[in-house]
Amino acid sequence: MHGLKKIGIIIWLCLSQKIYAQEKIVCGAENTEAYLGIIKDKKLALVANQTSVIGNTHIVDSLLSLKTDIVKVFCPEHGFRGTASAGEKVADDYDAQTNIVVKSLYGKNKKPTEGDLKNIDIVLFDLQDVGARFYTYISTMYYVMQACAEQDKKLVVLDRPNPNGFYIDGPVLQDSFASFVGMHTVPVVYGMTIGEYAQMINEEGWLGTNLKCDLQIVPLIHYTHKSRYHLPINPSPNLPNDLAIYLYPSLCFFEGTTISVGRGTDKPFQIYGHPNLKTGNFLFTPQNRLGATRPPYLNEVCRGFDLTQENIDTLKGEINLNYLIRAYTYFPDQEMFFNSFFNKLVGNSVLKKQIIAGLSAEEIRKTWKKDIDNFKSIRKKYLLYPDFE
Repeated sequence: MHGLKKIGIIIWLCLSQKIYAQEKIVCGAENTEAYLGIIKDKKLALVANQTSVIGNTHIVDSLLSLKTDIVKVFCPEHGFRGTASAGEKVADDYDAQTNIVVKSLYGKNKKPTEGDLKNIDIVLFDLQDVGARFYTYISTMYYVMQACAEQDKKLVVLDRPNPNGFYIDGPVLQDSFASFVGMHTVPVVYGMTIGEYAQMINEEGWLGTNLKCDLQIVPLIHYTHKSRYHLPINPSPNLPNDLAIYLYPSLCFFEGTTISVGRGTDKPFQIYGHPNLKTGNFLFTPQNRLGATRPPYLNEVCRGFDLTQENIDTLKGEINLNYLIRAYTYFPDQEMFFNSFFNKLVGNSVLKKQIIAGLSAEEIRKTWKKDIDNFKSIRKKYLLYPDFE
């Protein structure tokens, strides 16, 4: 009996490991066989940054080794190397080693010009998104798609996992609040990969009247919206780890207030506070750092909260408004709490009024439900992978 019991335990362990061992997710860029035939003998432009890798090698180096003709690279916010501060204008650059021009899409132009694409046959898009509407890479993709549609260029999106792709939450943007930190009528957390999102932009007519991009998605392999994905490379300088990425949809609202989210510290988007906040058990002092030059409250001691001890599993699945409500409640000059950027980030003027009126997080969340349900019916049409529901 003891022998049979032991065998049973071994079998159970093997089955358990099989259930919980997730097959390695293969990103679109890694599946070169799916797109090398498309780009062969074509003049290419890449939309890329430091996250655009195949294994441990940057996609530019990989494709050059395969004798492809890369004419230029476009880079988004934070630049080609991902070190520029949030909102910092990015200049054009030039790589002397490869003779490739690096054109900024976060400087003079956010959209490729006719001259930029004049000698290009195909544009390859390969950026790591984090799944929040105000993270600007989807806005960059929108403008690239629009330029390709207007200039009759093919766009190939190399899909990557969405680390916040396992839920949908937040207010849906109202058209009158559209900006580069929110261009489309989607919730703050939209639960789609960047490839799925591209399909939605194209098919919902968001590019403009009679505009449609010649779009092809190179999909992920072994990915579902239930998948948990650790980003091997930081997508931007102030999202340094999984915790920051999970907290980002909740804490980014503070960028529209007087509260610091820890830029200029070693815990950005994992702490929050202010020199005059009347609550909190944690002190921090922002300083100049790479990717956080001239952060708010430079060299001032801020009081607030350290979220690095939060159980990461409890953060998954919804936006936490209690951080915002608590900070507003204990701020000494509430009339100065919000700034003009807040409504753009949120995508409406309602949330600010709800917080001032003293509504609870639960009461506010109920007001999102109808719009979220409507969005879910649209989103479902463009999913490429099994959903989380």
